[in-house]
Amino acid sequence: MAHKGLDAFKYNQEESVIDASKKVKIGIIGTGWIAESHMDVLLQMPDVEIVAGADLVPGKADRFFTNYGIEGVKTYPSHKELIDAGECDAVCICTYNATHAECAIYALEHGVHVLLEKPMCVTLEEAVAIRRAEKASGKILSIGFQPRFNDNMKMVKDIVQSGALGKVYYIQTGGGRRRGIPTPFGTTFIQKDTGVIGAMGDIGCYSLDMVLNAIGYPKPLTVSGYVSDYFGKDPEYFTSEGKPAEYADIFAVEDFAAGFVRLEGGIILDFRIAWAMHLDTSGDTIIMGTKGSLRIPSTECWNGTVGGDLTLYSRVAGKEVETKFPMRPRGAHGEFYYKMRTFLDAIKNGGTAPVPSEEIIINQAIIDSIIKSAKLGKEIEVEIPEI
Repeated sequence: MAHKGLDAFKYNQEESVIDASKKVKIGIIGTGWIAESHMDVLLQMPDVEIVAGADLVPGKADRFFTNYGIEGVKTYPSHKELIDAGECDAVCICTYNATHAECAIYALEHGVHVLLEKPMCVTLEEAVAIRRAEKASGKILSIGFQPRFNDNMKMVKDIVQSGALGKVYYIQTGGGRRRGIPTPFGTTFIQKDTGVIGAMGDIGCYSLDMVLNAIGYPKPLTVSGYVSDYFGKDPEYFTSEGKPAEYADIFAVEDFAAGFVRLEGGIILDFRIAWAMHLDTSGDTIIMGTKGSLRIPSTECWNGTVGGDLTLYSRVAGKEVETKFPMRPRGAHGEFYYKMRTFLDAIKNGGTAPVPSEEIIINQAIIDSIIKSAKLGKEIEVEIPEI
């Protein structure tokens, strides 16, 4: 027995009224490929003035702004020099994973708002230090999880929060790519001193956020984790992709990870993520509850949305019912636009962080605990300090 999608779950991203007379001065720290996505949306914001950029590679920041046809932007060889210049109200941190924490903490300590690209950082200890700097500063820190602004992701949360599932007790989530180790942009993703964490930091954090955000981000209690690097350590993988075999020699992160997580409230989270595997998908996301269960179709490559119509399985009047929730089309702007727009609005209107670190620290704790558990070969307890 099937029901048509519920009309109540309809979404349109509300457009904020932009006061272009009050501009936010922005600096870009790290001018690699993800910074391009930031620039593409910043240039659509009439209330933004891009005043500075920084990159460790000599000349890279200058070339970056020249390619966008922007003149008069001051460039610096480090985040500290950019922030010390005192010209920025806020910064977008687009550096490689290993430097997220030091850049974010320095900016916050110097009174600058921060939009921090994912992953938040690479360890729980770093996440705690960032949170402490944020609280002491009184500034806004938002984490770059743009899938939060996808209407289908909002629908997942609203279905769960509506109570239609009853008490949630088991979640299966994850995803990945059949062949998708991210080396088209160089090797910073796969090297230990720059990436530090691999598939989990790149796409796994998104999968975790989809379900944890839906259920209110309960804290993890214990984690049993597993990681592997079979594909990244195989020279044939890279040569078949037209890349140097030597990439396998410097590959030092995980290309696959799995975790069995016990959450507060008696919820079990079964998680897996892959950059490469001999499968088209590691399975749909499933949220099981005492009144109903929700199936969220996977995508072949994680792209910040869902792979098809959602299905709610329940029992009504003694009959097995399947309620379909059709995928919502994307609006006039993409998720990256709203990630930036909500951050700017929070700064200008005295609001709160659109994607708060108090939630993403839990995400980071799970990732960190999977790595630590895998290294120890046993389940470990998770302790997140009060901040």
